[in-house]
Amino acid sequence: MTLSAEVQTYVARQPALRWRRVLMRGLIRSLGFKVLWDVSVTGTENIPSDGPTIIMMNHISMIDPVLCMGAVTNRFVIPMTKIENMRNPLIGPFVRWWGSYTINRGEIDRKALTNSIELIKHGQLILIAPEGHRHPEGLSEAKDGLAFVATKADAVIVPTAISGAIGWNKKLFRFQRPQINVNFGKPFKFKTGGGRVPREALAAMSHEAMYQLAMAVKDESKRGFYRDLSKATTEYLEFVSF
Repeated sequence: MTLSAEVQTYVARQPALRWRRVLMRGLIRSLGFKVLWDVSVTGTENIPSDGPTIIMMNHISMIDPVLCMGAVTNRFVIPMTKIENMRNPLIGPFVRWWGSYTINRGEIDRKALTNSIELIKHGQLILIAPEGHRHPEGLSEAKDGLAFVATKADAVIVPTAISGAIGWNKKLFRFQRPQINVNFGKPFKFKTGGGRVPREALAAMSHEAMYQLAMAVKDESKRGFYRDLSKATTEYLEFVSF
């Protein structure tokens, strides 16, 4: 099967996954949010109910994607996950049942990029961690993958900041419920002018988007590389409302 056919088959499969995602989101919100963790969710009014959308997430712990999957209730989050997770005996069945798609880290994964773009073009909501890896110490300098995908698919981007999830498993061992917040910031799109976006512009877009993510991070000590909000610019951003 060609790459194009594989991607189209995956995109067409999304409606059939709805019942699984309904069940699993219910499990996340009941067992996860109310038993394992004490989760508060803010800014849900910033999530569009339909249309091409990206959840742009900071990445501080293993459970961050699960938190986003449970926090969004007006539609389903489709996460991109590293291919190693598919082989993990604990995580693998969960991500396969939800219908996540994989990325090979450390290389340009054209299938993952194409999956992302086509899912968004078909009105889906996907989740991307623009830093690529976990950074519990604070935001790191972003890669340009998110900006590339967003400009190709004309997506709305919702900066999504998770706090309180660091060390969640250690707290559980001490019979403590970690207090976690998922905060959805102000949504925006990139201004592209309708033409090809040069690499230099993609880099500038990535930085502007990361400053918006930093603004959504409530713990100022976790804003990392983007902690100086006075450097934030909006030359390439167009804010949207619903």
